[in-house]
Amino acid sequence: MPERIYNFSAGPSTLPCEVLTQAAKDIVNFNDKGMGLIEMSHRSKDFIAVVDETEANLRELMKIPANYKVLFLQGGASTQFAMIPMNLLGPGKSASYLNTGVWAKKAIKEAKLFGKIQVAYSSEESTFNHVPKDGDYSVDPASEYLYFVTNNTIYGTQFASMPKCEKMLIADMSSDILSREFDITPFGLVYAGAQKNMGPAGVTVVIIREDLLDRTPESVPTMLRYKTHADNGSMFNTPPCFAIHVVGLVLKWMKKLGGIAAMEKLNREKAAILYQAIDATDFYRGHAQVGSRSLMNIPFNLPTPELEAKFIKEATAAGFDGLKGHRSVGGCRASIYNAFPREGVEKLVAFMREFEKNNG
Repeated sequence: MPERIYNFSAGPSTLPCEVLTQAAKDIVNFNDKGMGLIEMSHRSKDFIAVVDETEANLRELMKIPANYKVLFLQGGASTQFAMIPMNLLGPGKSASYLNTGVWAKKAIKEAKLFGKIQVAYSSEESTFNHVPKDGDYSVDPASEYLYFVTNNTIYGTQFASMPKCEKMLIADMSSDILSREFDITPFGLVYAGAQKNMGPAGVTVVIIREDLLDRTPESVPTMLRYKTHADNGSMFNTPPCFAIHVVGLVLKWMKKLGGIAAMEKLNREKAAILYQAIDATDFYRGHAQVGSRSLMNIPFNLPTPELEAKFIKEATAAGFDGLKGHRSVGGCRASIYNAFPREGVEKLVAFMREFEKNNG
């Protein structure tokens, strides 16, 4: 195998090398069955064991109580933008949303098709460079829930702590799930597209409180009901088998390293190294306000677009891939999810210092 580069992509993103190695073997011959997992029936005992173990490990790592269902769904996180209000709202019902980036804005647009939506806060005027504090907004008392995105990949912002609200919380955790510990009990529903911290694209994990399963209006199609998938153990139709298996391998890898607490410690160390390098000079400028900075995605700019293009080109040649920033903010972006090694952050910082020396 050729030497692996440092993959700073925002998603699909880097995965642990040992997970990739095992997954590659399992494509060809899973559990010495003489066939690959992607060829197996999703109704087979072997695959059902994969799903059961993956769910059990996720429950253990995230301390998910028994009154929550864990679902492995398809359609990406974007399907949840509509599926949540479709199941939890209805005629005459309302919800509150925090608009802190592109993905929240898209969720708001979809939610308006199914109920009355109050945008309790928006940071759009400042190019989404921060998330609100609890006192910055009020939630409509009539709201069924407060929806927010815990981490914003494009703008590099993150809620340092979860909002405190008398209403049920619902969160898109696609880009920071499993990266830090939190209490799930104030949440009615948490979901995440797998392709950041959990595994490959193709599966979306939904964690939903059981009592919410019976709220769905009769008009919602069968496939778009959470209860359909909860009642069938995520096997109502053929699930994304291989993606679920890789999520399972990632969870085993995390447990071996010490679980979410160990990942959080490492993530904070990695982010601190990169933020310190950005703050140490005027040559690099971070996009997010300091109090809203993400541990997962760190966008930054250089003095000119020409220097940014040169930086990305030379960084790619040096083995640092995926550093081009999103078109919304331009510049550069380093995504340093759970599986990204500390060594890669340290080497990027050394490259940044050398580039500034030669071009500053």
